[in-house]
Amino acid sequence: MSTLYAQQDKFIEEYIERLENSKKYLILVAETMPEDKYGFKATSESMSFAENLMHIGWAMDWHSQSLMGGRDARDWNTDKELKVDNKSKKEMIAKIDETFHKTIEFISSFDINKLEERLDYFGSNRTKRQVLLLLADHITHHRGQMLVYMRLNGLKPPRYVLYQ
Repeated sequence: MSTLYAQQDKFIEEYIERLENSKKYLILVAETMPEDKYGFKATSESMSFAENLMHIGWAMDWHSQSLMGGRDARDWNTDKELKVDNKSKKEMIAKIDETFHKTIEFISSFDINKLEERLDYFGSNRTKRQVLLLLADHITHHRGQMLVYMRLNGLKPPRYVLYQ
């Protein structure tokens, strides 16, 4: 096995561990916020707690299945699967769990030789490895907003664990 191949294989293994842990923490955050606070927004132009949660799912689906996997992207205006729509808290959490599962499954079977392939990422030329790192940052960014929303509602977020 070449050194580069072994490093890429290790990258996927470590990335999946990160996603698994991120899923556990995000679901704990989502479970901790009372359902009657899911519509909370820090400002009128902000996404709500629920919208942040579902946006994470949308981004995971788009980054993995569409951008890296080549599947047509969902139509943001008509596709309701990864939007808040009329979903209950329980339904949103189940959808996020399912989307993490599908994303992890996709990345687990991803051809590591393709990590060096380059894509147009919002006008920037990025490798698929970079796209995965950007996805992890995106999850953290929106989860951070959700934690602030909890604090603004007088709730103590679940203890942060150093594996996200």
